[in-house]
Amino acid sequence: MAQQIRAADAVAQRLFEAGCRHAFGMPGGEVLTIVDALTRAGIAFHLVKHENAGGFMGEGVHHVDGAPVVLVATVGPGLMNAVNVVANAEQDRVPMVVLTGCIDADEALTYTHQVLDHRAVLDPITKATFTLSAGEADTIADKAIAIATEPRGGPVLIDVPIAVADAPSQRKHRCRAPLGVTVPGGDKAKLLRDWIGTAERPLILAGLDVLAEPNGPAALAAFAEHFEIPVITTYKAKGVLPETDPLAMGGAGLSPLADRHLLPLVQQADLILLAGYDPIEMRPGWREPWDPSAQHVVDLQAVENRHYMHQATLSFTCSIGATLGALMEAEPAAPRWPGGEPAATNAALTRAFPHDAEWGPAGVIAEARAALPEATAISVDSGAHRILLSQMWTTHTPRTIIQSTGLCTMGCAIPMAMGLALADPDRPAVAFLGDGGFLMMPGDLTTAAEMGLKPIIIVLNDASLSLIEKKQRERQLTNAGVDFPIRHDIAAMGRAMGGVGVTVTNRAELRVAIDAALIADTFTVIDAHIDRGGYDGRI
Repeated sequence: MAQQIRAADAVAQRLFEAGCRHAFGMPGGEVLTIVDALTRAGIAFHLVKHENAGGFMGEGVHHVDGAPVVLVATVGPGLMNAVNVVANAEQDRVPMVVLTGCIDADEALTYTHQVLDHRAVLDPITKATFTLSAGEADTIADKAIAIATEPRGGPVLIDVPIAVADAPSQRKHRCRAPLGVTVPGGDKAKLLRDWIGTAERPLILAGLDVLAEPNGPAALAAFAEHFEIPVITTYKAKGVLPETDPLAMGGAGLSPLADRHLLPLVQQADLILLAGYDPIEMRPGWREPWDPSAQHVVDLQAVENRHYMHQATLSFTCSIGATLGALMEAEPAAPRWPGGEPAATNAALTRAFPHDAEWGPAGVIAEARAALPEATAISVDSGAHRILLSQMWTTHTPRTIIQSTGLCTMGCAIPMAMGLALADPDRPAVAFLGDGGFLMMPGDLTTAAEMGLKPIIIVLNDASLSLIEKKQRERQLTNAGVDFPIRHDIAAMGRAMGGVGVTVTNRAELRVAIDAALIADTFTVIDAHIDRGGYDGRI
């Protein structure tokens, strides 16, 4: 006989079976049953100070445990606070299940307080939306999880009417069968094997869809080593090949300075293999950067190309890791890059992004990388510092540098680092952000204090929105709306929120602060004072 439970319990139990152990949000009366059901199912509910922060904390956890993010938002304003992080999940391909409470349909006919159409609000930025029903709660939950965790993941909404959450339901265990592994075959696959074997100047461009497959990063690394093919990654795919490997060309996406060296290499390649490459991370310079009629360009992709930011000579919608594994049956039949261009490009990139800067943003990044353990996981906020750090930061394993790359939203780095610290408390978790991003999110540092989390928050404080100020100045526009009249005491804010706060003005002070933060019993905010204009010529 099927077990009779509440509809909210059916959803919570299915989320637990999908690996979810954490949920984040701010409760209202409309979601109390949801919170109770999650807790009963074994999913800890974490109270945050803003729904946006809750979603980013969940993403930090996701990059450690692989489970979908669970974000809870109450009716009306609760959901509206979450719009940014839901849009980020859609653009950054983060599997997320959003649970909202809503007014029952019959009541909404004559009651308007806080009533709005949640599904209509989120429909453009989610993969699917559902309204929970008691009779099919288990089915709806499975559909939501299956869609959220497809090869290209994203957010899904389950809107839960108040009465439905408490209504009797049953587990029907209707689960979609796991997607099969698809590997290209036939004449086109044979042609691809021939191209790989005979190419003199092959190049791999790897993107974040590689991370969605459990064996994706390992398969890509083995493939690159087997065929001796250099690998450029998008920012979020950094680490799929350890960046100490001579074949690793670093991350690409937003830095014109890096593009100056990487794009000529792309244009010299006779075979470009796009492995899980999603161009949503890339700047306009990566729109049609190759000629598929003159170069062999092969797209191994999670979903069909609807973006038209590039085209390919051959295109396969397939399992990327399994396909790379199958292609390794061949042996390279030609010497790779006989002119040594990848090594020369790497040398040029090293000169372009030096680690020997005395102070300023490059000095902060270089000193932090030298002081922190190799296994450190970091998050980085949007801004000029993200462009510079993504070029300078040596990444050894995937998912150890996380950021908002598709939407490029500010304020994400602190809660992301908190999520990393929650999911793996034995590994250092560090957030890098500018003063503008920090000022968006200081309230949720109290959540870190309450939960006993110990991330290190490094703030590059130049009293300016540096990237926008730089663009404004380069266009010779009047300085307006980009500088703070005062340099805020960010270290004092860290102390006020329950952590350690330290101000540093040179590399020696930064090293001391990081060493102390690594053994502190609470979070640490390091307020690194740098001069305005420190990014000029560096990104």
